[in-house]
Amino acid sequence: MKERISLEHGEGGELTHRLIRELFVEHFGHHDQARLDAALLTLPAGKIAYTTDTFVVSPPFFQGGNIGKIAVAGTVNDLAVSGAHPLYITCGYIIEEGFPLDALRTIVETMAEEAKKSGVRIVGGDTKVVEKGSADGIFINTAGIGVIPPGEELHPEEMEEGDAVIVSGTVGDHGVAILAARGELGITTEMKSDCTSLYPLISNVRKASQGIRMMRDPTRGGLATTLVEICEDFHVTMEIEENAIPVKREVSGACDILGLDPLYLANEGKVILIVRKGEEEKVLQALRETEEGREAALIGRVTRRGEGKLFLRMPLGSTRRIYRLSGMQLPRIC
Repeated sequence: MKERISLEHGEGGELTHRLIRELFVEHFGHHDQARLDAALLTLPAGKIAYTTDTFVVSPPFFQGGNIGKIAVAGTVNDLAVSGAHPLYITCGYIIEEGFPLDALRTIVETMAEEAKKSGVRIVGGDTKVVEKGSADGIFINTAGIGVIPPGEELHPEEMEEGDAVIVSGTVGDHGVAILAARGELGITTEMKSDCTSLYPLISNVRKASQGIRMMRDPTRGGLATTLVEICEDFHVTMEIEENAIPVKREVSGACDILGLDPLYLANEGKVILIVRKGEEEKVLQALRETEEGREAALIGRVTRRGEGKLFLRMPLGSTRRIYRLSGMQLPRIC
C-alpha cells in the first residue's frame, strides 16, 4: 500500500478495496455490514435518537486527541446528552491527496479505541479522495443512532425555580489546546484537550439520580452560548456565579493574553446538567467519582420561568446579562 493517500484510493478500484478492507474494516470490525451497501441493524425498543456532525478541526492532531477522537466522542456525546444509549455510528471521510497513510491509520485506530469506551459500534462509512489543495488534510462526517428506553426520557420542559446548574469540569480546555497546536498562543503550554466520550460518566450519574431535567455538551460557543440557548429554548432565567465556574489557570492565562473569554471557548468533554432542586449533591458525588467529572461544580440556579435570560453574578456582587457568542471567536475547533 502506498505511504500517502492518492486519488486512486478514492476511485473504487483495487486501492480503494484494500484501504477499506485493510484499514477501516480491520479496525472497526464491521465485517458483516461491509458486505452490503447498508448496515442492517437491530434496535431495541424505545425512542430513536439520531444525530450527525462534520468535523473539520485544524490541525487534525493536537494535545489530547485528534480529529478521529473528536468525531466519535462528539457523536456519542450528542446521543448521550439527549438521554440515549449510543449504539451505532457511520463515518464518511473526505481525504486530501497526499495525506500520510500513517496519520490516517492513527486516526482510525483512535476512532476504534474511542468507540469501545461507550460500547458503540462503527458499522459503515464512505471514503472520498479529493485533489491536493481541495481540502485541508482530512474531514470526517459521522452519524449516530441510539435508543432512549421507555421511562428514561429527559423532561427539560419541567425546569423550575431552584433547579441547579452543574458543569462536569473545567471549561475552555479544548479551545486553548487547539490554539496551542496552531502555534497561535505565543507561549508554551502542555494544555490538553478535554475531548472524550461522556457516555460512561452520564450513565453513572443517571444511575445515581432521577432528578436530571436536561443535559447539553457545551462545544462551539462554549458554556455561555449553550446556557443562553437553554434559557431561550425553554423559557427559563438562570443566574450563574463567575467564581464558581471551574477554569484551569493555563486557560485563564491564555485568555488574558489573547483577549478571549473562557466562557465562550469550546469544550469537547464536558456536560452541563440542569438538576432538580435537592438532587444536586447526588449528581455532584456521582460526577466526582469519575476521572472526567472530578472537578464538577454547581455554578448557578434557575431563578424563574418565562423570560429566557442568562445572568452572570460577578465576584463583587454586580450582575450582568450574558448573550450568545457574537461572530467567530475561534474557527474550526471541532
